[in-house]
Amino acid sequence: MHLIRSGRVAIRVSTPSGETLTLAVLRPGDAFGELGAMGREHRRTATAVAWEPVESLTVSGADFEALCREHPSIEKLVISLLTERVDRLSQRLLEALYVGVDRRVYRRLVDLCDIYADDGPTTVIPVTQDDLAGLVGASRPTINQVLQRLDEQGLIKVGRGRIEVLDAAALERRATR
Repeated sequence: MHLIRSGRVAIRVSTPSGETLTLAVLRPGDAFGELGAMGREHRRTATAVAWEPVESLTVSGADFEALCREHPSIEKLVISLLTERVDRLSQRLLEALYVGVDRRVYRRLVDLCDIYADDGPTTVIPVTQDDLAGLVGASRPTINQVLQRLDEQGLIKVGRGRIEVLDAAALERRATR
């Protein structure tokens, strides 16, 4: 199990047709690899990809088991974390089935603003349009069209490998309509 100290990590899966989808972007304080640490026999279902330099603390399965014996509340904490992930993935599935692409783009940009926020008036999100397409569950050309409209409206500025959010509040309003 990895506990992220710094940097961001994308959790990705590949489809049978070879497309890559990004299920989540994790930040400092988040963890991945919990099932392996819990000693559950399972096939690995996702890949963790560093989006920038990452530092993590690693807990082996044996160390995790020892920690849980000493502190049973740790296992309950990890189960709670996994439950939250199942809830989030269920929400994303419903969103993919019933929410239009534009609104899904707004929602992922709002999520990424939260992950990359600093104290400045704007937020720079260092993601490619392919990365965003994988998060939204849409094609890159469709993502490009939505981003170009937002750029023309002055809400974002699209650059090479980055999106600068100029008006996060307006994006959030659109995401919740």
